[in-house]
Amino acid sequence: MPKHSETRQMPYSAQQIYDLIADIGSYPKFLPWCAGARIRNREQLENTEVIDADLVISFKVFREQFGSRVTLHPDDMKIDVEYIDGPFRYLNNHWSFKQLEGGGCEVDFFVDFEFKSAMLQAVIGVVFNEAMRRIVGAFEKRAKELYGSGAGS
Repeated sequence: MPKHSETRQMPYSAQQIYDLIADIGSYPKFLPWCAGARIRNREQLENTEVIDADLVISFKVFREQFGSRVTLHPDDMKIDVEYIDGPFRYLNNHWSFKQLEGGGCEVDFFVDFEFKSAMLQAVIGVVFNEAMRRIVGAFEKRAKELYGSGAGS
């Protein structure tokens, strides 16, 4: 059961990074292995927005689609992701964003999942840590493309 948690300081505002992560429809433009994204449903509640989305992940000979429910908490600067359907037994993913006094923000990221298929689980187990580094790096690169070099730009 791969698990990954990471805390990063970034030279962007918490709002900028929150907006970047919340923009699920743009993931295929920059995330490795993300071949497609589709918003199934979007519902605005009192203090949250709930988005049901499908992502298509393509890695070597594997191509899988999965659905997730993304709950945006703009007042708390948090994003929670729950698994709906697809190739996983479960998927839990959480993001939180904290503005730093000197500028920039701190981003906390956590993901825990398990595939239903032992073969998929074995394949991802071999490359999991490198995959997580590439995904986090892709978000950082996208932030630089969108927002420049950071807090002072």
